[in-house]
Amino acid sequence: MATIGEWIEGARLRTLPMAVAPVAIGAGAAFEQGAFSWLRTGLALLVALFLQIGVNYSNDYSDGIRGTDDVRVGPQRLTASGAAPAKTVRNAALLNYALAGLAGLALVLLSGAWVFLIIGLAAVIAAWGYTGGKNPYGYRGLGEVFVFIFFGLVAVLGTQYTQSLQLSLVAFIGACSTGLLATALLMANNIRDIPTDQEVGKRTLAVRLGDGHARTSYVLMVALAILLPITLVGSYPWVLLSLLVIPMCIQPCWTVLRSESPVQLIPVLRQTGLINLAFGLLFGGGLVIQTLFFN
Repeated sequence: MATIGEWIEGARLRTLPMAVAPVAIGAGAAFEQGAFSWLRTGLALLVALFLQIGVNYSNDYSDGIRGTDDVRVGPQRLTASGAAPAKTVRNAALLNYALAGLAGLALVLLSGAWVFLIIGLAAVIAAWGYTGGKNPYGYRGLGEVFVFIFFGLVAVLGTQYTQSLQLSLVAFIGACSTGLLATALLMANNIRDIPTDQEVGKRTLAVRLGDGHARTSYVLMVALAILLPITLVGSYPWVLLSLLVIPMCIQPCWTVLRSESPVQLIPVLRQTGLINLAFGLLFGGGLVIQTLFFN
């Protein structure tokens, strides 16, 4: 029987900044449009958090029953280690998806943005299909596409739209940036797992690119994400507060480029998550500051 600590570890808290950052950007964009709502922001945050935790548990379950995690670097998985029965881990994933759905339904009822019922359902299906089902797309190198779309574009623009019923360029740029940072986190995770993934036939994008090119792609994703807000300097100069995260990027980028052991990449996951969180808060906060004091 898994302990509470093991369940918390299984939720992979280091990935949760991927859920918080896009909501912060979307809420900031809604504030800039004069339509900010604490309640709707809170519901959007619950959707993102429960979806992320659900993804983590479903990956634990699906990879565990396939034997993908029998040999791995990093924290143990609940299913593969035998700490929890596979069905229990699966049910934990489904519970979190259900909670995300309830929060999303409340958000849709408040906003009247009915299209997000379909988008939300697509998000859950995509979350499960990453490593679940007969032909998981995460095993074919498409996991980064899911992360960029749903933890970048959908999360930011959905947060904004369910408050203002509008979309904006600044929100789109922020969505691309946070989506790239979330994708970089996944890339770092998959670089670490290249040797074991190759053994079990898991063809992640990192495996397809090869070790050297995958490492370079991580740095390029981070760099592009951080530099994209410069395109907004004419209209939204205060989003350049997000550039303050540049010093935070040096260590993980250096580690990814120079590390010789997969174990050395483990801290990069937490560091990349924190970069994304700081970026999202600074970008969204910059929109709030500009709206309050300079518009």
